[in-house]
Amino acid sequence: MDIYTIGFTKKSAEKFFSLIAKSGVKRVVDVRLNNVSQLAGFAKRDDLAYFLEKICGVSYIHQPLLAPTQSMLDEYKKNGGNWITYESRFIDLMATRQIEKEIPREVIDDGCLLCSEDKPHHCHRRVVAEYFKKHWCEDVKISHLG
Repeated sequence: MDIYTIGFTKKSAEKFFSLIAKSGVKRVVDVRLNNVSQLAGFAKRDDLAYFLEKICGVSYIHQPLLAPTQSMLDEYKKNGGNWITYESRFIDLMATRQIEKEIPREVIDDGCLLCSEDKPHHCHRRVVAEYFKKHWCEDVKISHLG
């Protein structure tokens, strides 16, 4: 199983769509809680779905079950929370939601988890990919496109 991840921040549309097109992904799985913000530019939900299909021939799906809660995001981003605490709470949330049972494997396989963060190090898309790898107990390759 191949799982890809990407963030759109600090990328031009050209760079973003080129990375997606070259990767061979079949779908972009949006793991953002809020995907309609004006700040998202080309990555707003409806625009992104259109561009992915027209430019890359890739489908789009929003999976809010793979997003943290608003209170978790606010605590971490707005209140200067600790990454380790945020990551631990998010892992607990995914376990409570039983995402490994709720999200079909075929949605994730050859899919690209999308979030806003530029790099995967302190982004929940990496945590989601690693959670699936751990819980599905199979050969999962994670590739961060950017």
